Amino acid sequence: MGHDDFADFPDGLIVAGPDGRVTYVNERVRKLARAHGDEMIGMMLDDALPFDDLNGHTWMASMRPYDGLNTRTAISEQSWYSPRGSEYLITASIQRDRPAGTVQQVVVGIRSARARNQRDRERSDLVATVAHELRSPLTGIKGFTATLLSKWDRFTDEQRQFMLETVDADADRLTRLITELLDAARIDSGRLTLKRGPVRLDELVDRVLRSVSAAGSEPSWESAIAGVEVVWGDGDRIVQVMTNLVENAMRHGHGLRRVEVADLKHDGAPGVRVRLVDQGPGIPAELRQRVFSRFWKAGPGAGSGLGMYIVGGIVTQHGGLVTIDDADGGGAQIDVWLPVNEPDALTD
Repeated sequence: MGHDDFADFPDGLIVAGPDGRVTYVNERVRKLARAHGDEMIGMMLDDALPFDDLNGHTWMASMRPYDGLNTRTAISEQSWYSPRGSEYLITASIQRDRPAGTVQQVVVGIRSARARNQRDRERSDLVATVAHELRSPLTGIKGFTATLLSKWDRFTDEQRQFMLETVDADADRLTRLITELLDAARIDSGRLTLKRGPVRLDELVDRVLRSVSAAGSEPSWESAIAGVEVVWGDGDRIVQVMTNLVENAMRHGHGLRRVEVADLKHDGAPGVRVRLVDQGPGIPAELRQRVFSRFWKAGPGAGSGLGMYIVGGIVTQHGGLVTIDDADGGGAQIDVWLPVNEPDALTD
């Protein structure tokens, strides 16, 4: 591979020979240095790399690629700053004529630290959000248990019962949150595994709806649940998806208005669509994609903000689609389409 192959490389690349003079720079370096043509060729590497650590220590003086430790073949990536104050990540490889021998070539890579800093900020925000979500139920648990331990005899049996029920509810909330965090981490890292088997979505959705209505008043929604094809997927994960969507509709969408389950092909592939329509004000078009982001919340009383992120991850892992639209007559319409995905062994 010749130097010309790196002309359009997204990171800066500088090559210097045994005398420390630059023999090659790619276009990214030229733009960074505001150089034209080959004016950097022949320049001393120290002059071509005017980066320091903000204390006046230059990269060349600190790293000493030519006269430093003679067993080195690489210089690890570290943060350095340009004369204009921008942060860059600089790494290098050192090519010698033999082990511990004379340096023949130094290849330096330069990349902007902006993307890494953005990831670091996102991780910091994630940690802060998780800490806040965990602290809320823990504060309740600690408060009531400390009160009971120090003042047990001052309370009636009814008061103790109320405090213990509150502690139990907060512990359940904490368990759910930890489970959601683990699921979100699995989705992030691509380690969400599915235990696939035959799933009847008509029966599964009906079971979820009966479970929700059993916990509250009589169901008030319309149902159009037809017998549908068998979908091959993880039944427990699909229950998790449907339960989350139904509970969201009940909590934030002012209740369900209509539920449909029917066969539907997408791009020629057979599958099943579940449509949930709520009675709420709907979700603005500009927010519909953000709904599936981590820790996205809508209004007071929202949960961890991970539910829809997990829904999107599970549906995607099944090769399906989840979309949000305006329903006829008002309200949000959420469609979940899952392909049949019947194993080849069953079709032979």
